[in-house]
Amino acid sequence: MELAVVYVHGIGNKPPEAELNAQWDDALFGRAMGGRSRLAYWAPLRYPQPLPGATDGDAERPAASPLEVAVRAVPVPPEDFAKSVLAEARGESVPPSAFESGRAPAAGPDEAALEKWLTDMTYAAEALGAGEDGDRALEVLPLPRSGRTAVFRLLIQRAFKDVYAYFFGGLGEPIREVARQALAGTEGPVVVVGHSLGSVVAYEVLRAAGREVPLFVTIGSPLGITEIQDRLEQPLEVPPGVAAWRNASDTRDLVALDHTVRPEFRPGELTEDVTVVNDSANHHGAQQYLSSAAVRDPVRALVG
Repeated sequence: MELAVVYVHGIGNKPPEAELNAQWDDALFGRAMGGRSRLAYWAPLRYPQPLPGATDGDAERPAASPLEVAVRAVPVPPEDFAKSVLAEARGESVPPSAFESGRAPAAGPDEAALEKWLTDMTYAAEALGAGEDGDRALEVLPLPRSGRTAVFRLLIQRAFKDVYAYFFGGLGEPIREVARQALAGTEGPVVVVGHSLGSVVAYEVLRAAGREVPLFVTIGSPLGITEIQDRLEQPLEVPPGVAAWRNASDTRDLVALDHTVRPEFRPGELTEDVTVVNDSANHHGAQQYLSSAAVRDPVRALVG
C-alpha cells in the first residue's frame, strides 16, 4: 500500500483549501499528489473568508495589506506592543459557527499563561529587526529597521492570537476534529506534517489516535516552548505509533523560539531536531520549510 501524507497547516488566514494543498504538494514533492495527500484545513474556524486564490484575479483585495499597514505604523516599545497583542487576543470573539451550541466556551482562568512567550517573541523581533543576529536577516529582508521589525511583529500578532484562540478561546477541539477527519480519510500508515500551530494540533491528535506514523514532521513548531508544553498532556511523550519525529526550524523563526523537542519529549531516540534555512520574509513560511532538503528528502523516501 502506498503511503499517504496528511498536512496540518498553521497560523493565519490561508488561500482556498485545494490551492493550499497543491502548494504544499509542489513544495514537498514537486508535483501534485492527488489522493495521496490530504490537508487538515481549519482556517475557516478562525477566518470566515479565505485569502484570494491565485485564480481569483478579479477578487476584491484590501487597499493595503497587513504588512503595508504594519510598516507604516508608529513603532511602540516592546512591552506596550506585547500588552496590546494580548488585549486583542483576549477580546477577539470565536465565530459561533465553530460550535454546535452557537456559543463559544468561556476562557480559562489561566488565560495569560502565554504572555511570557509573547514578550520573548517581541524582544527577539526587536533584535532581528535591528540585525543583531548578524547579516543574514538583512540579506533576506532588505528593509529599513522599522520595516523588518514590522514584518516580525505581524508574525507575532498572527501566531499569538491563533495560539491563544486554540488554547483559551474554545477553538482547540474544533480544530483537532478537522485534523482527526483528515486522518480518518486515509488508510494504513500515514506520514504527518504539521506547520506552526498545526504541529501542536497534529501532536495532540496523534497522541490520542495511536495511528501508525512512520514519520512525523514538525516545521516552525512552538512545541519546544515551555509555555506551550505546559498546555499539553503530561508527561511529554512521542505519540504512540510514531516511529520517527523530525523537527525542523530556522533559528530566526520567532514562533519556534525554542528550536528543540528532543530534550523534553521521550523517548529521545525517536526524535531529531534539525536546523534549516527558511528564506521567507519572516523565516516561518511553510513552503520554504517543505522545500528544504532536511524536510523534503525523508518524506520523499517514504511517500515517493
